[in-house]
Amino acid sequence: MSGEVSPEQAERIITMLTEGAAIENVNAPLALRLIPLAEELENLDLVERLLKHAKKSAIDEIESGWVRFETLRWEKSPVDAFVELAATVEKAEAGKPLAAAVLHHVGLMYLSMEDFDKCMVFTTRSMRLREELADQPGLVYSLAVLEACEKRQNNHDSALIHGTRRLEILTQLSDREGLMESMADVAHTQATVGNLDAAIDLYTQSLELSNELEDVSGQFVARWGLADIAEIQGDYQTAMLHLSDCLHSFIAFGLPAPTPIRERLDALTNLETPKGEE
Repeated sequence: MSGEVSPEQAERIITMLTEGAAIENVNAPLALRLIPLAEELENLDLVERLLKHAKKSAIDEIESGWVRFETLRWEKSPVDAFVELAATVEKAEAGKPLAAAVLHHVGLMYLSMEDFDKCMVFTTRSMRLREELADQPGLVYSLAVLEACEKRQNNHDSALIHGTRRLEILTQLSDREGLMESMADVAHTQATVGNLDAAIDLYTQSLELSNELEDVSGQFVARWGLADIAEIQGDYQTAMLHLSDCLHSFIAFGLPAPTPIRERLDALTNLETPKGEE
């Protein structure tokens, strides 16, 4: 479970708020915020009860729209249902945050379908609304989707534009976790287009942040990327060092190391000479 709340604590909180008649004191926005907790606890009956209660408790068209959005998501409704909802709520000034969220979700759906043109269209529409609302965290999400969409199409220059803007906003927000992830994303793109020095710098900054945050996943991504670049440069000892450090990080956190780390270390250990010298 993400965040600082353990599954046991989350279950106690959600039980306290929803058990018996207590749920009658929960308004629609709170009910919707409890749904992700119920999903993580795999309490499907509670999810449906919260949705039903939120629908009954919604006090205006906008709250009803948020309930509708969550219901469509829960029911895995077709994309057209989300597009219709976005078109309806976007007409109201107060509905713009909801419309932006729904359009963003539509963009993600099209990304998963690999319909990149439609992904770009709907994500850009969502981003424009977020710009109007000065929703900086929302813009970060939009830019991340656009960046991923461009990378999937090998449009790396465009991906760098979105990624760089994303980095700028995250810096303004002092979002260290977001910066850690975004730096690694941009580093990968820089490496792909051959800007290895820029990639090394970004991966190194991402690694420093992941060390400060004690984020083993972030350490894995950064060190794996640095190992890739070292291999490209024919520096197999440095590549092995990065992978070994990565392995030790998982061990230090008491976590099982991903199999690819050991496999790649074994391959490098058995590599006696660079391919070009064989």
